[in-house]
Amino acid sequence: MKIAVVQTASSYDKAANRDLVRRVVADAAQDRPDLVVVPEAIMSDFAIEGGSVADAAEPLDGEFVATLRKAAIDHGVAIVAGMFERSCDQDRPYNTLLAVGADGALLGAYRKIHLYDAFGYKESDQLTSGDVAPVVVEVAGVSLGLMTCYDLRFPELSRALVDAGAEALVVPAAWVRGPLKEHHWTTLLTARAVENTCYVAAAAQNGKKYCGLSQVIDPQGVALASVGETDGHAVAEISAERLADVRKRNPSLQNRRYSVIPR
Repeated sequence: MKIAVVQTASSYDKAANRDLVRRVVADAAQDRPDLVVVPEAIMSDFAIEGGSVADAAEPLDGEFVATLRKAAIDHGVAIVAGMFERSCDQDRPYNTLLAVGADGALLGAYRKIHLYDAFGYKESDQLTSGDVAPVVVEVAGVSLGLMTCYDLRFPELSRALVDAGAEALVVPAAWVRGPLKEHHWTTLLTARAVENTCYVAAAAQNGKKYCGLSQVIDPQGVALASVGETDGHAVAEISAERLADVRKRNPSLQNRRYSVIPR
């Protein structure tokens, strides 16, 4: 399976962002991937502290999802991308990842569980947390576990996804820049790959606010492809044979003694 991770930055202009999605998917599709991963909040950027993204939110049958589905069909690729989805609370939508198949079918929706109430920001003021349940979808015969940005700091979610069958973790993000933040990003991506002996495909926003550093990491923690700080995409092949070989040589998932951490 071939994965492309896209690095770019959204704005508050939703129409411009839809055009951006069309362009970056078309560009990545030239490398003939099975899956294109686009960053978190690509539908519209996060509001500033004290602001709101409620007016930007859309239902799953709105314009943004229609754009994803058409791009998937036009280019014959599956797409994972981030949006703000309307919830039961009109003032606090979900931060949602949409997975769309190459035929335009909706494969799954993951509503971000861990909201970014850290480093001086409080995402929960603007957004509603999703249900605590792993979301795994299948693309080109590969099981993909969906997680978003701050979720990366919670290893129990990645382990739950792997226990649910995920062979690769897909991590769209808008990872905010700051002291040691880039180090945290790259370290945690690698850790999630190594501890779960799985692939990790991370697509991050860049620009003035966000760190970029999108990459695909293999089950031994090796970066197979990466993007620095500029716009662009990186493409990598992931292999069932490589996954099986690593898990045979490093059977840490089999050797663990705790399936549930005692309280």
